[in-house]
Amino acid sequence: MKGCLDFLRCVYDVFGFSFQLYLSTRPEKYLGDIAVWDQAEKQLESSLNEFGEPWKLNPGDGAFYGPKIDIKIKDAIGRYHQCATIQLDFQLPIRFNLTFVGKDGDDRARPVIIHRAILGSVERMIAILTENYVGKWPLWLSPRQVMLVPVNPSCEDYANKVCKQFTEAGFMADADLDSGCLLNKKIRNAQLAQYNFILVVGEKEKMTNSVNVRTRDNKVHGELPVSEVIARLTLLKQSRCRNAEEEF
Repeated sequence: MKGCLDFLRCVYDVFGFSFQLYLSTRPEKYLGDIAVWDQAEKQLESSLNEFGEPWKLNPGDGAFYGPKIDIKIKDAIGRYHQCATIQLDFQLPIRFNLTFVGKDGDDRARPVIIHRAILGSVERMIAILTENYVGKWPLWLSPRQVMLVPVNPSCEDYANKVCKQFTEAGFMADADLDSGCLLNKKIRNAQLAQYNFILVVGEKEKMTNSVNVRTRDNKVHGELPVSEVIARLTLLKQSRCRNAEEEF
């Protein structure tokens, strides 16, 4: 259980989420012996205390097959939703007659199943993430990481070439080749679409194998070699930094 809680904290730290912990105990309708329930609840309480984060008691809200630890996170307007849950299950091992060889050589020892759902409902987690980031997905998680913007049609082949380099380096990259759209409009469209980085390429960048870097918040970093930009963004993506645009 301690390992499950440590894994939970690791994952939620990556997303930047704080969370609340609840110990849900035996409901009115339950299966199994009260003595086993009492022992399990005491062990979960001990695990929570050892974990070191504050927690609350949620009496009578356990599953019919065992007690559980519920984890709730807050959405953009302050509502709490249960996402992760870590549950003990005594009943499935009994019903499937599961046994294992214990340390004492007893081959009839009965296991307990741990149901561990770190994200919980994936749909709910994605909704809360979307609200939490206000649509500004961090670089490592973003479906729109890089947009190449050619200054004029003569630079479109170069923009495509650089776009392919970023794609091969593992980035979600696109190129805006709409020749009927002015440069400033292309940049603005990319910012509104929340591309983390907009890379503008003209004749100068084409000659020097470089790109002109700016962010979705219109911070201009200037002209840099393509290889250097790929290296920097790769490091930022690996670091899972929430504000990669500021750290660039």
